[in-house]
Amino acid sequence: MPFVVLGVTAGIAAYKAVDLCRRLVDAGVHVAPVVTERATRFVGTATFDALASEPVQSSLWDEVSPIPHTRLGQSADLVVVAPATADLLARFAGGHADDLLTATLLATRATVVVCPAMHTEMWEHPAVQANLGTLRSRGVVVIPPEDGRLAGGDQGSGRLAEPAHIAEVVLELLAHRAAVADRPVVSDLAGRRVVVSAGGTREPIDPVRYLTNRSSGKQGHALALAASDRGATVDLVTTSRTPVDPRIRVHPVETAADLEAAMLALADGADVVVMAAAVADFRPASVASSKLRKTDGIPDLVLEPTPDILAALGRRRTEGQVLVGFAAETEDVVRRAAEKLARKGVDLIVANDVTAPDVGFDHDTNAVTILGADGATTEVALTGKVAVAHAVFDRVVRLLATPE
Repeated sequence: MPFVVLGVTAGIAAYKAVDLCRRLVDAGVHVAPVVTERATRFVGTATFDALASEPVQSSLWDEVSPIPHTRLGQSADLVVVAPATADLLARFAGGHADDLLTATLLATRATVVVCPAMHTEMWEHPAVQANLGTLRSRGVVVIPPEDGRLAGGDQGSGRLAEPAHIAEVVLELLAHRAAVADRPVVSDLAGRRVVVSAGGTREPIDPVRYLTNRSSGKQGHALALAASDRGATVDLVTTSRTPVDPRIRVHPVETAADLEAAMLALADGADVVVMAAAVADFRPASVASSKLRKTDGIPDLVLEPTPDILAALGRRRTEGQVLVGFAAETEDVVRRAAEKLARKGVDLIVANDVTAPDVGFDHDTNAVTILGADGATTEVALTGKVAVAHAVFDRVVRLLATPE
């Protein structure tokens, strides 16, 4: 059972940490809550005592163990602080250890996730942003706040990310940790540059609506993380706003045109290009300048095809570059993927049946067939998406080692 330390600091959003605690426990996580003494002014410890896996701790001095921060830090598979106040971020960045939570943060080698929450003016202050930059440079994962209603009725950026989203990120990080623990450490992509795309593109209809698909970007993000773990320098072009390991260079995009421009630019000189993004096949031929209203009747929506990015990458790829495509299918999966493999001029196609249980869009698991231009086929049974990513790169590494 994974062990997570849940740090709760003194912000009004502390009540949302209760929901986060429940979600993690329900997902099979052992949750050890560390609630700062000032945070107890916002939420009572009895609530966490009832929901968490062990009683709340708040002090360096009130546990049987003389060094509770060491026990927590060494036991933790992950530490998440939600909410993380501006004060906590400053003390953590400065290396302070004047309470149980900050001492635990310094005493752990586990992944640390911070979820800032504060008023807009505080969130945008240069000191806060500088502290976040320092923490990111040390490998801390930051889940940014959202825009919305703040304490006192204000509107703006600084609202704690929703507990469901925080829990999703935490569980993905734990799954990655478990997958890595089951694999021997390899650096077979050291010195290589890998470009990965992820997520579903969004094609605007008007200022508030768009056409998209069900892709969450989880498989693409898992591919980027796997490549980085194997020693590669990784560029990730993504429509997802999921936090990314600081080692990975992120290039946010929205539309197919954005994705095409970024991928074609980054692919030059790359050793490996993985096109895992789910590109919308069509987009509106024209975008309305103002919101289309129901009272105006059904709009005459004219669609046009989006660019074929994978084919363009195939035509432009440099000698020795390995190009990987994806095929999400609903029928005749292997046949259609094989046709796409030949048509696009790629080295590998990763095919999956998105109608199968727990496979594909928005799941943490996947089952795929990896088809190669050399005729070799690899079946990957239902497993976590990180494991699928490593199976893809196992094939990629073999291709890099045996160039034509």
